[in-house]
Order: sequence, then C-alpha cells, then structure tokens
Amino acid sequence: MELKIVVEKEDEVLEVLRKAGLEEELAERIKEDFLPAELTVSFDELLEVPIEEAYAEDIIAMLGREEQGEVKPGDIELKVNKSALSAKIKDELMRKLKGVRIALTKKKLDEIVRKVEDKYRRAKVEPREAVGIVAAQSIGEPGTQMTMRTFHYAGVGAIYITLGLPRIIEIVDARKKLSTPTMKIKLLEDYMLDRTKAEKLAMEIEETHIRDIGTTEVSTEEMCVWLTLNEKKLEERYITSEEVVEKIRGLGTDVLVEVQEDRKLRIEKKKRSYHELLRLEEKVSEMLVKGIEGIQRVLVRKEPKEGYVLYTEGSELKKVLKIDGVDFRRTTTNNIAEIAEVLGIEAARNAIIEEMMNTLEEQGLDVDARHITLIADAMTVDGEVKQIGRHGIAGEKASVLSRAAFEVTVDNLLEAAIYGEKDELRGVTENVIVGQPIKLGTGAIELVVK
Repeated sequence: MELKIVVEKEDEVLEVLRKAGLEEELAERIKEDFLPAELTVSFDELLEVPIEEAYAEDIIAMLGREEQGEVKPGDIELKVNKSALSAKIKDELMRKLKGVRIALTKKKLDEIVRKVEDKYRRAKVEPREAVGIVAAQSIGEPGTQMTMRTFHYAGVGAIYITLGLPRIIEIVDARKKLSTPTMKIKLLEDYMLDRTKAEKLAMEIEETHIRDIGTTEVSTEEMCVWLTLNEKKLEERYITSEEVVEKIRGLGTDVLVEVQEDRKLRIEKKKRSYHELLRLEEKVSEMLVKGIEGIQRVLVRKEPKEGYVLYTEGSELKKVLKIDGVDFRRTTTNNIAEIAEVLGIEAARNAIIEEMMNTLEEQGLDVDARHITLIADAMTVDGEVKQIGRHGIAGEKASVLSRAAFEVTVDNLLEAAIYGEKDELRGVTENVIVGQPIKLGTGAIELVVK
C-alpha cells in the first residue's frame, strides 16, 4: 500500500498519521521520514509537463478548469514531430505555435505546418549545387561594399575593436595575434549587482606594473633605486604598500628593500655596480604587482538585464576563467585561436560563425548564415582552425592545378613535377584551366544514347 500525505508544518505529521489509522508507536517511528511539502506548481506549468493525456485531463478536472482553445498542446507536438523538418526548426515552431494556441484551429495548424515544410524544402540546396563557390561569392560580393575603417568607437569607454573588412580577413586568415584582442567578461550574481565588487574584480584582472603605481629613480651616489608609491593609485587598484614590498623582495635574496620614514622604498643589490643598478631599476619598474599579464585595461560597464560586465583590452581566456567571480559559462573573447585551445574546436567553429555574422550585421549586410557555416566547417573540419589560404585549406588541396591557380604557381608546378603527382581533374578550377565542363550542376550528368 502506498500512503501519500501532504503536510505544511512539521508538528502536523504525527496527527495526520494517527488519523490515517496507524498505531502510536509506529507513527512515532516513521514521522521522521516525512518532510513538510507544498504544491507550488501553476496550471500552465502542469500543462507543459510531458505526461499521458489521460492524466492531464484528470489534473484539469481536479483544478476545476477547462483547457481553452480547440487545439491542445499535445496536438501541436504530434503534428510538428510528424513533419519532415529539422530538430531546431521543430523546436522553434512548437514554441511559437503554443504561444498562439488559443487562436488556432486544426485546419489552421495543418496549413501552417504545411507552409513551413514547403518553405523548408525550397530552402534546401539542389543536388550537385556548387555550394563552395556560392558561399565564396556570397561573402566576397558584400565584402567589396564594406567600409575600410579598422576602428569603431564601441561605446564602452575608449576601447577600440577591429571591424569591417579587416576583421573578416583576420577571421579567415585564422590569425593568432589580433590587432585589437578584447574580452567580454560576464560576472556571477554577487558581482554583477555590486559595483564595488565588480571594480575590485576588474583590478584583479587588469595588469598593474610598479610603473603604474609609483615612480623610480636611480641614485648613483647611494648606489640604490628609490621608489615613491602613489597612495591614490594604490587605493584605486586595491593594492597595499606591503604587497609591493613583498613582490620586490621576490626578485632574489640579493635584493634588499628598506621602507623609509617618508614611506619611500630604498632598493639596492648586494653586488654594487652601475650596470647592475640600471638593470635593477628596469626590473623593478616593469615588475607585475597584480593582475594578468596581457590585459592592459579593464572597463566596468552596466548592461541592461546583465548587471555589471567587464570589457578588456587584451585577451587571456585561460587565466581569466580561473578567477573567482567570473562566470566562465558566458565569458567570451574575439580571439578564435584562444577559444580553440581552451574550449575546443566546436566552440571555435561557433565563434567563427558568430564573429563573421556580427561583423556583417554591423555593416548592415545580410548574408545567409549557411554560407558562413560552410566556411566555418571547412576551417575546422580537421580538428584545428585552419586559414583559407596557401598555408591552410587551399594549400592542402589534392589537385595540383587548383593549388597552382591559387598562389605561388611555379613552386607548386615544380614540386608536383619532382614528385610525379597526378591531377584527377575533379574540381572546378582545374576543369576550367583545361577547358572541360565542370562536374557540377548540369555538368554532373552524363547522357548515354543507344
């Protein structure tokens, strides 16, 4: 027998068990196993639960409410799941149809699903279509209309980011060193709502060298380096003078640091020479006190619905993700090589698509996402990010003529002759060179006449 009891207060448990007809001793023993519970589910949530139709009707009857509209959520799911659409389109269609369910009739539902299927079928590529060439043209043509501006005031202080044609070239060249690497760091709840915490975290990330918080000067008379710390800058960057002293002492056992009465630091080396003194001054000045090397600046900006977000000049994804307070699930960088190294090739593929789409949209150009997806797939298919150039995809083609037509013609032909390579004439370029019809579209069909 299964006994289901819902109680709201702990002291009610014993009383309810007694009423259920249990002996006093038994009730005392099992009361510990009961937890106060409360039914907090709404009517609409119950309808969303994937349960059998019979149970759904029972729940509706229990709540004393009738389900409105001729079409039930189950009808929508059944109809959409039976269609020949892709999983992503099915999910989106179901979500949108459920939103207007009350206004739907069975006839309207059939008509909508049929139209979507028809549009989906038309959007598919024809067999033997030259998808690569179409993708290249679809991105190359709007590329000529792109403005050549490299920098754009992004509205986040004075952090500049590369946009337009230079950014597209940077992506397809799979460059490891970007002209303007930047990160958008999203924060965890405690930090995204509190400006002080967000600023403190920004200072944990932004690189701070001793030259940023003080001035150094060489004294040849006393054979030492004097360091004067700027109290205001220390406060701004949440650094104490003790931390600075500790860092300088870490330079080596032969480095001596003395804190003077006027809070100036006297730094000297046991081995005294003018050359050593200059080297010591340079080392002290360039020393990293706090933050991540490579992130020159961090700006804190309040975003609608997201609270405080950090924007950086410079990118170090691996190190930033380890910092407490950073939401590693939502933090992004524009450096695709870094994404591939830290998060893997699938994440890099998605980043290529997103970065290219954003760059094109920013310029007001409308390119079908499938062309971009094809390029991203070609760049990442072997498990590493390759450029579309002679050091990447184009340089690895099996066809000699295709490689020669792209770049460094003589070198390619000479190398092919040395190794005795053969060309099967399967691609577009090589067939155009020898004057044959290409084996795509209508050229893919061979007619045999009796």
